[in-house]
Amino acid sequence: MRIVGRDERACRTFCLLLCCFAIALVAFAAETLSVFGRGWTVPVASDWKISRQDGTEVLSLVQNRGPLPGPRRPIQFALADEAPSERVTVEADVKPLGRSLLIVFAYHDAAHYDYAHLSTDTGAKQPVHNGIFHVYGGERVRISSERGPAAFAEPGRWYRVKLVYDGGSGRVRVTVDGQAVPALDAVDVSLGAGQVGIGSFDETGEFRNVRITPD
Repeated sequence: MRIVGRDERACRTFCLLLCCFAIALVAFAAETLSVFGRGWTVPVASDWKISRQDGTEVLSLVQNRGPLPGPRRPIQFALADEAPSERVTVEADVKPLGRSLLIVFAYHDAAHYDYAHLSTDTGAKQPVHNGIFHVYGGERVRISSERGPAAFAEPGRWYRVKLVYDGGSGRVRVTVDGQAVPALDAVDVSLGAGQVGIGSFDETGEFRNVRITPD
């Protein structure tokens, strides 16, 4: 049996308090944006830019930020300000400027949600990329296959993404340019109805023609 010393216990307690403080700080500092006909809650509004390209609204994530101290899970996403939906379809044109972007769904709070991580990598190459991930009070956990192909062939160009989520059955499926992605198909019955969001784990990207359709 391992005995934990007083100094180590104090260090753990300090780290836990630091993590809680950081999470509380982000929640307190949350700001809002208005784009695509609705409001969005973001941790820091200056990390995002709203513009028009050929008359179309574009939301750009211009500042990449890593996760907070503590359990590794994303925080850099814009959360749609609308009532939680048990069944929802999210459609968007997305342009990854790094390797990946993500779509959040079944969001309850900062420690309970799922997300689809769309990447230029496959799960077989990077197990924490290109898959469906579950956050339930701790670190994110993969809940989908690692099979290829990657969601994105390359960064720097637009893709049409569609996510369909049924909270009753827990089934979520994502297509990219109309094609199914085996790694972006999973079931999670633990969360049910929730909100949706768009963003990235720790990179930048652009979004346009975003449509959220509750069923």
